Amino acid sequence: MPNIENSRSAKLDAIFGTPLFAVLLAIGCNVLWGSAFPFIKMGYRLFAIETSDTASILCFAGVRFMLGSLLVLAGSLILEGKLPQPPCGKVLGECCALGLWQTTAQYAFYYMAVALLTGAFGGILNSTQSFLGVIFAHFLYGDADRMTPAKTLGCVLGFSGVVLVNLGQGGLDGTFQITGEGFVFLSSISYAFSSVFLKRYSAEDDPVLLSGWQFAVGGAVMMAGSLLCGGRIAPLAPPAGLMLLYLACISAVAYSLWGILLKYNPVSRVTVFSFMTPVFGVILSAACLGENLWDWRY
Repeated sequence: MPNIENSRSAKLDAIFGTPLFAVLLAIGCNVLWGSAFPFIKMGYRLFAIETSDTASILCFAGVRFMLGSLLVLAGSLILEGKLPQPPCGKVLGECCALGLWQTTAQYAFYYMAVALLTGAFGGILNSTQSFLGVIFAHFLYGDADRMTPAKTLGCVLGFSGVVLVNLGQGGLDGTFQITGEGFVFLSSISYAFSSVFLKRYSAEDDPVLLSGWQFAVGGAVMMAGSLLCGGRIAPLAPPAGLMLLYLACISAVAYSLWGILLKYNPVSRVTVFSFMTPVFGVILSAACLGENLWDWRY
């Protein structure tokens, strides 16, 4: 059995550790994430969720991630041919930590910000997570993932671009909003921390199952909090259910692949491609929401 496991690990290392393959998968994940911002806004319309109804916004997010958890675990059942074991001990602690950081904290801020910002602008602000991930990896992993002059230049240019986009833009009323732009930045910080820790945890444990169980933890926390505060969601038409299923698939597919990529590659090699998320977010916001693609900032 150990020889079989070592052989499987070597094959995965050869595939997911190959730079070209890792780059293509990382871009694919960010195409999916780029579609999330406009599709979440469309979901608010289909579920008749008001921008001020924080409890229902969190309920919507919680349902998405609980459904995403079921999809990940169902996929594991199909691929492995057996029911995934519930986490316990150290793995349970890791799932709880990731669930609170990567799902509850990141997406609670993210979903509340989506309600107040345009899809294109919010997606661009959210790109700060790629630069923060590179910076945090340097301090947490040292020489194994150190900051190089090229990475430093990339981060400086990236942050400068975000600042430039923010000039004169603001939220819907033209001013900076803590619950808009501020929450996007807090979401990015949560994401950056969770990516670094996901790499550490996935070195010993299955990143796919870590994603599945942490979605369950994070989604359950958001749902419980929202229901206690009176949050509810009610689909207005059949497309609402399909929209929720698509968002759950984004979580299940993209985060599972992302966890595998982080396991076999340096954090900075993978997270830097998060800069593609706002590119696809702007394009899809224009296509799906009718937002202005040709604003000079975009």
